[in-house]
Amino acid sequence: MLATSGTSWSPDLTKRQNSLGLCNAVASFAVASDHQPANRSTLFPSAGARASEKGIMKIFLTGATGYIGGVVGERLVAEGHEVRGLLRNGDHARVLLEAGITPVIGDLDDDNLLTAEAERADGVVNTANSDHRGAAEALLRGLRGSGKPFVHTSGTSIIGDDAKGDELSSAVYDDTREVVADSHPIRQARFALDTAVVDAARDGVRTVVLCNSLIYGNGRPPRPDTVLMIPLVEQARDSGVVRVVGKGVNTWSNVHVDDMAALYSISLSDSTAGGFYFVENGEASIAEIGAAIADRLGLGPVEPWPWEKAAEVWGEGLARFALGSNSRVRASRARELGWKPEHTSMTDWIREDMRVW
Repeated sequence: MLATSGTSWSPDLTKRQNSLGLCNAVASFAVASDHQPANRSTLFPSAGARASEKGIMKIFLTGATGYIGGVVGERLVAEGHEVRGLLRNGDHARVLLEAGITPVIGDLDDDNLLTAEAERADGVVNTANSDHRGAAEALLRGLRGSGKPFVHTSGTSIIGDDAKGDELSSAVYDDTREVVADSHPIRQARFALDTAVVDAARDGVRTVVLCNSLIYGNGRPPRPDTVLMIPLVEQARDSGVVRVVGKGVNTWSNVHVDDMAALYSISLSDSTAGGFYFVENGEASIAEIGAAIADRLGLGPVEPWPWEKAAEVWGEGLARFALGSNSRVRASRARELGWKPEHTSMTDWIREDMRVW
């Protein structure tokens, strides 16, 4: 049996410890006399105007301390919405409190909690895990028959190929046409969940799946970095050489995290939003991304890396089916909703604004 500080471990003990962490965070937050809430309208200048134009909603957000959820939650608060955020670890409660989000201690396996939170909310945003079918189903149960929005997060790796970095695919997927996922079992499972979420509209839920491309931009603590950039930067920093899988000519569509967050907001507030949406505003090859990283870090030219060698460091899934694949999409349906992304160049962001750790 596992033990911590001489005490036998149990799920109830973990929950009590998390609750204690939450209570401590709330107490310290409340008594900090010099604390001033962030003026989030300065982060999102249009937030005040949008809040006055739309009804204020009570939103339940999963993944609230994650890279995607952190920025989405911050935007929703800036727009005046009341946000409750799912939190596994009470020690992180202060991060949410400082962002104006009410922490809810629990996890994605707590079906009863997820269903209850969905029932009390005016809308739900799931950014925690794109592949957790049980959590999605529990949230949908809480919304069944209500007509309320459920915004689920997916990713464009579902249409990725097996180029191993050596080919630029001519295939560009547009969400105004039928989307067919790649045959890889993981991609098939994710797309099956995406499809199930969209089909839940038959049960009286306004369902939206946002299928994000490669996201860039500086996020919010405690997870400010985009997932696919971390292995590229860490490998370059540790070795002194930026390496890409194969030739690196494979290309990914991309989107800035703040533009992405704007689409989550639109999806919640616009009653016409529903179905499957790609999220992108530009594209770059992995070699171009690598060259920008080299410039940012002051390193030399990018070097090609056989995918087998890359897999020894990153694992086959990341090396072959993510950083070695093509994933090119067009967000036509999002633009039909009036979404107007403002950031256009991932490589400019890397060279000028990427956080170096």
